Amino acid sequence: MEDQNTPSSENLDENIPNDSNNTQQTPEESSEDFKNRIDLKPLQDSVDQIKQEIAKFIVGQNEMIELLIISILTNGHSLIEGVPGVAKTVTAKLLAKTMDIDFSRIQFTPDLMPSDILGTSIFNVKTNEFEYKKGPIFSNIVLIDEINRAPAKTQAALFEVMAERQITMDGKRYDMSLPFLVFATQNPIEQEGTYRLPEAQLDRFLFKIEVDYPSPEDEVQILMENHKRLDVMDFDTISTVLSSKAIKKYQALIKQIIVEDNLLNYIASIVTNTRNNANLYLGASPRASIAILNASKANAAIKGRDFVTPDDIKRCSKAVLKHRLVLTPEREMEAFTVDKVVDQILETIEIPR
Repeated sequence: MEDQNTPSSENLDENIPNDSNNTQQTPEESSEDFKNRIDLKPLQDSVDQIKQEIAKFIVGQNEMIELLIISILTNGHSLIEGVPGVAKTVTAKLLAKTMDIDFSRIQFTPDLMPSDILGTSIFNVKTNEFEYKKGPIFSNIVLIDEINRAPAKTQAALFEVMAERQITMDGKRYDMSLPFLVFATQNPIEQEGTYRLPEAQLDRFLFKIEVDYPSPEDEVQILMENHKRLDVMDFDTISTVLSSKAIKKYQALIKQIIVEDNLLNYIASIVTNTRNNANLYLGASPRASIAILNASKANAAIKGRDFVTPDDIKRCSKAVLKHRLVLTPEREMEAFTVDKVVDQILETIEIPR
């Protein structure tokens, strides 16, 4: 059986490093020891440039930034959850600024209506016809701030556009310009004046990214940077790294990343276990399996590998699964968490070798 860090191929043995000592290599070491069949250098350089641009204003939060970049590469939406003031909204805006694409922001409020998002038909007195005026959802990257503050009727307006990249208005279909991505933020603590997202909408998000407080060292660095720039954030200093054409090219490149059959079985085993787990009332859907697969490909690519390893799958599984799983009432009363369940599942299932 193949080693977990090398893809199986009879025609590429000369490109596979000698592993006679059976020592496990890091992804960075592996990327230097063999020649990729797919040229990932431009993609890696672009990701590094994006991180450098965001680092002009954001200290730390590397996990959130990398997962958002993976979201873009896999054409998936992301839900960013964290307490106020941890740079959720600013990071999403900065990320959009590094790309030469359209960006819009929608502040969700309890009085927001579906027409405020999707647009509405207006009667034109000159032509005696109704004209459709597009709403702010018609953009490439849409930042929805505090998505759980809008009522269910407004949240439901996102179902079609997030799943199918289109909306239907007055019986006519309107396709979104690609790439089309939704980044949504929410506060996990405050419950007053909020409306819980339905499971159908949560399942449309590729990732749920939980943003924690910065470390004490990062907090000091934040204060120093803020003091230097006199509490001014000039987003015009952010350079554009990617065009719409480049994003589409990299998204197509990600699909070519190699995945062995035993790793597909590994992903299926993880997701199937969530459906049979005694701690869970609701398991993950097939959409979760596909999300883990695509996210693992993107994670491998930004690490410089043209093949997926079990570590890629494990790294992405938690962010893909945590918002899709529902604990049983008994486990909730015991203060059990979905993260613990996912960790147990990953520890239980045998890793392919």
